[in-house]
Amino acid sequence: MVIFVANVVLYLMAKQNVALAKADVELSDVASVYCEDETVSAKAGALKVHRFRHDGEPRVVISVLKIIEQITKLCPGIRVESIGETDIIIQKASLEHDKPEQKYSPWAYIKIAIVALICFFGSAFTIMAFHNDVGLADVLSRIYELVMGGESDGYTAIEISYSIGLALGIIVFYNHVGGRRLTSDPTPLEVEMRNYERDVNQAIVEMADRQKLEEDVE
Repeated sequence: MVIFVANVVLYLMAKQNVALAKADVELSDVASVYCEDETVSAKAGALKVHRFRHDGEPRVVISVLKIIEQITKLCPGIRVESIGETDIIIQKASLEHDKPEQKYSPWAYIKIAIVALICFFGSAFTIMAFHNDVGLADVLSRIYELVMGGESDGYTAIEISYSIGLALGIIVFYNHVGGRRLTSDPTPLEVEMRNYERDVNQAIVEMADRQKLEEDVE
């Protein structure tokens, strides 16, 4: 049903990446919609922007410009202000995969253990290689000789204090102790992951534009 409006502004704030488990995707699922006219806001929010098919791609890119075109067809005379993303990446999610009570297979725990061991020994090797490269052992031994007046055997209070300080520094830097967060600030890994996700999303949009894979709003 077409709604004729005049002097009405609809604000559209599109999200960058959305994962949904349902087949029919409405505008309210991928963007925040606000309009003083509640009827227009509800109508625009219910606009279907995509339908996932069983034999279709599990990920699509929708241009906000095409969404605005459909909104203006649905509500002639309306003015749409887009204050969000210019393209929306919609991914088909699995309901089974997103269940919080899902039990992981033994292979999943094995992979977690393998990754944990690689990170642990890889980090340890990197730290040791860096210390060997800068000659830290010789520096600490020289400091011990200057302060204590004797030769260091490599297991003095300086080495022990440095090891403890190094561990504490890593904990403070990564802002985690076990599963607890020291402060409310995002950790360096979280920041890098957000940067990585942003780069991936930008690459997906650019690839879709080059390959002309952007989906028309249904």
